[in-house]
Amino acid sequence: MTKTVDLPLRVYEDLVKTSEELSLMAKKPISTSMAVDLLIEIYHAHLNNPCALDAFSQQLRSLNVMSPDEFDKYWDEPTKRQVSKRKIKGKKP
Repeated sequence: MTKTVDLPLRVYEDLVKTSEELSLMAKKPISTSMAVDLLIEIYHAHLNNPCALDAFSQQLRSLNVMSPDEFDKYWDEPTKRQVSKRKIKGKKP
């Protein structure tokens, strides 16, 4: 069964780039859905370490994270990036 997920364009472009990088590393094609699956597996493997889980949880709690609506609006702005005081993991405003 396949489900569709709407991603902001910049997140999708990042995912495509990541799948291309993984393809180069694996020396075989890695689709975007395979890249998502691999990234989730890496996430689970990393958080199986109790120290990593604790540190990640503390960092996540201390972040001033955008709401889902704010995140989508921020990432969907193609020409002007909004200056935000809130952090987005993995991207620099």
